[in-house]
Amino acid sequence: MENNPFEPSLYANRELSVSKTFMSSVFSWMFVALIISACMAYLFSSSMDLLSLLVNTETRKLNIFAYVVMFAPLLFVLAMGMGFQRFSYPVLLGLFLAYAAVNGISLSFIFMAYSLGSITTTFFVTALTFGVMAVAGYTTQKDLTNFGSIMMMGLVGIIIASLINMFMHSQAMDYIISFIGVLVFTGLTAYDVQKLKVIGSGIATQGKEVAGKTALMGALNLYLDFINLFLFLLRLFGGRRGD
Repeated sequence: MENNPFEPSLYANRELSVSKTFMSSVFSWMFVALIISACMAYLFSSSMDLLSLLVNTETRKLNIFAYVVMFAPLLFVLAMGMGFQRFSYPVLLGLFLAYAAVNGISLSFIFMAYSLGSITTTFFVTALTFGVMAVAGYTTQKDLTNFGSIMMMGLVGIIIASLINMFMHSQAMDYIISFIGVLVFTGLTAYDVQKLKVIGSGIATQGKEVAGKTALMGALNLYLDFINLFLFLLRLFGGRRGD
């Protein structure tokens, strides 16, 4: 029996189509999460009743709820990661949307520290940077695995340096951490997009349920890249209220 010379081409086209569909789902959920977070952040920052749940308006001290929303996102991320195999798609989706909402509430603090114009400008700069690096990661033929490993080491360094600076309160170190943070999450954007593209090319064999859950986790990764890039850029270039 002769081999069909068109089979490799048909398989490659089908694989590419599956990858595009998967990446479309990843970016769609990422955008949904960003919209939810932006709405929650603006809602809490613009309402004194909601803001009072986070901060005592008289003493300017944080309420217990503020600490809950600051640390809860980490718990959501851990729960989604550790429960990927056990949770159904609807449960994982619920956790993902709840995470976006709670993280949005925690982001409402930036409206108290930075001017609205500065936040808006930084957001669009972040979106442009993220978009360029996402396209670069998706289209490049170069394997970014080693590059991604370097970025992950840089991320670990940022976490350690940030913990140290919590006690040192050094503005110079804070500036350096923010600058490195911008570089790291810019690089991680390209790496994560390429990694998800590779995952997407073979996701059809995993079944619809696994494909949907993997898309949610991919959206979470890219959401974290975007948010962290935004926050580090805001720390570097954002205009604070009263300046």
